[in-house]
Amino acid sequence: MVTSATKTDREQRLKKLKDEVERKHGKTAEQLYQERENRVIAAMTLGMPDRVPFQASPGVFAAKYAGVPVSTMYYDHDAYREACLKMFMEYEPDLFQPTALTSGPALELLDARMQRWPGGTLPPDVPYQFVEGEYMKEDEYDIFLDDPSDFILRYYLPRVFGITSGVTKLSPLRNMTGSSFGGIASYVAQPEFMEMAQKLHKAGLEFEKVKKESATFEEQMAYLGFPARGTGGAITLAPFDTISDHLRGMRGGMIDTFRRPDKILAAVEKILEWRKKASVPASPKGRGKLRTQFMPLHRGSDEFMSIPHFEKFYWPTLKKAILHNIELGYICTIAWEGIWDKRLEYLLELPKGKVVGSLERTNPFRFKEVLGGHQCFVASIPPPMMQLGSVHEVEEYTKKLIQVCGKGGGFIMGTAGLDEAKPGNLRAVVDTVMKYGRY
Repeated sequence: MVTSATKTDREQRLKKLKDEVERKHGKTAEQLYQERENRVIAAMTLGMPDRVPFQASPGVFAAKYAGVPVSTMYYDHDAYREACLKMFMEYEPDLFQPTALTSGPALELLDARMQRWPGGTLPPDVPYQFVEGEYMKEDEYDIFLDDPSDFILRYYLPRVFGITSGVTKLSPLRNMTGSSFGGIASYVAQPEFMEMAQKLHKAGLEFEKVKKESATFEEQMAYLGFPARGTGGAITLAPFDTISDHLRGMRGGMIDTFRRPDKILAAVEKILEWRKKASVPASPKGRGKLRTQFMPLHRGSDEFMSIPHFEKFYWPTLKKAILHNIELGYICTIAWEGIWDKRLEYLLELPKGKVVGSLERTNPFRFKEVLGGHQCFVASIPPPMMQLGSVHEVEEYTKKLIQVCGKGGGFIMGTAGLDEAKPGNLRAVVDTVMKYGRY
């Protein structure tokens, strides 16, 4: 079992692991980093690298592989990062997507109601769950559109973070001029505000600690030769998904497309406007040459929305968001979650070689047929096969992906839905890529 280690222990172990990596490959870790990054960039930009790159996302798999509880992702980050290290040293990905860690104690302090997490509101080995709800009521669009900041502060936050329930007593901040500011001054003098402020301070320190530790871990992995996919500072969600995921919920959002289409169209445009203003260009500073912006998409797939509704409510603002990110200097790495078989032709409207699509249940062979030579994509072995299939089945499917989807470049082998996979099946994917993925 992996256990927490002191800083000195980690430094000594990293030096030892680096020596092992360099002896194994006959190259420096810096050379391996450059090779892997160049391989990934070549694929992302529709070039043909020396071989098909392999991308890994540690997630829950890393914890299970190392024999630690899934709750370490929230309560023992040292142990979880050691688990990720163990996974990376075994499977040696060309690129890894860092797991977005957060703090269980901070979520407890905030009384987070939109999330359930292992070791907190769930048993230690039950993975994270998102709690969808109508956190914006159907009759609150005008409040939201008229003064979004007031809506977020006095309506939305108290519904998703119990610690902020007292702010509903505040008058709208737009009224805080002149002597009216006394209203907020009176509120902050109350014991309930002091309690909230103290808990927010503690939660903030927890989040900052996790943020710094995550940056340190990525540097440590780079030291060992493993590039990470960046998160960027631009738009991360489709505007419609912001409404459907976080404000109205799926049910409310879908009903609104029929009952109040003008309101939802105004809202998605408003959200796009904010996101664009908050975006920052890709920075030339920092390690490596990868400048990516990740965008997970949820409600625009075949199962959730008809083509007419997709064209009206989803695609226009999503396309603008993607183009905006590209203009800022990012390669847009988009998780086309669900099935996008019926709307692949729309993706041809995006600039060639500027988008990388990660497929969940979209047919990868159809994606290659429609978008090969236009958009790099990441395809994975179906999760049921990784969990229940034989090594032979995994090898054969991996070979097929390489031979069909990898033809001519622009393809990355991925590991979507890896959480419950058999370690031997992941090994089969890696070995097959190394054996058959050469160009």
